[in-house]
Amino acid sequence: MLGKNVTIEIFGTLAEKKLYSGFIVGSRDTRQVYIITDSELHGTMDCIVIAAAVGETGMQTRLVAAPPDEVFYEPDIVERLSMTSVKYRKINCIYEKSCGAVIYRINEKNDVRILLVKNHNGKCWTFPKGHIEMGENEQQTALREIKEETGLSVEIIPGFRQTSSYRPFGKIRKTAVFFLAKADKSIVSMQPSEIDYYLWVSIDEAMRMCRHENDTNILKEVRKKLAV
Repeated sequence: MLGKNVTIEIFGTLAEKKLYSGFIVGSRDTRQVYIITDSELHGTMDCIVIAAAVGETGMQTRLVAAPPDEVFYEPDIVERLSMTSVKYRKINCIYEKSCGAVIYRINEKNDVRILLVKNHNGKCWTFPKGHIEMGENEQQTALREIKEETGLSVEIIPGFRQTSSYRPFGKIRKTAVFFLAKADKSIVSMQPSEIDYYLWVSIDEAMRMCRHENDTNILKEVRKKLAV
């Protein structure tokens, strides 16, 4: 059902312009559906099923839908569902958002070096990033994830924000936001559960080692920003 386009009959409001309830029109599934939105809804509404919320006992699963032009990530959904009387222990969501940064440093020869990491069980070199959590903005997520994965405290450079959107499998729609950040040291303390390897390389080397076009396009923008 995740990712399916459905028509929902709205029959109740738990929080106006926040959370509604309804049923899927013409479906054998008669379970109540939550609709999250930043708009005012009434009557029937075309939506996308964006999540399935699993209750604490594991027995109760509630579908969550949203209008096609509104995107909500897991922290948003958790916040909206907290308005209900039911507690949910797991949210399976089609939209995933992560934030990180292209980290660079200036070495003793005054050359720019880019940090590449290979994630646990990953096949490609990339940049540190991680999922956004409730109450965080994008930069807070990036700084937290960089610290957790590499042990580095970095300075985010203003005026640089690049996004990468992709579908790695099934209906999951991922968006990664990358900033540009400067590190003042080269020693990386890897988080073993997340990172297997790391390297400091030149931008040219990074361009060769990154296999995904999204990553190489981001590196092109880094080269422009740093004028190297």
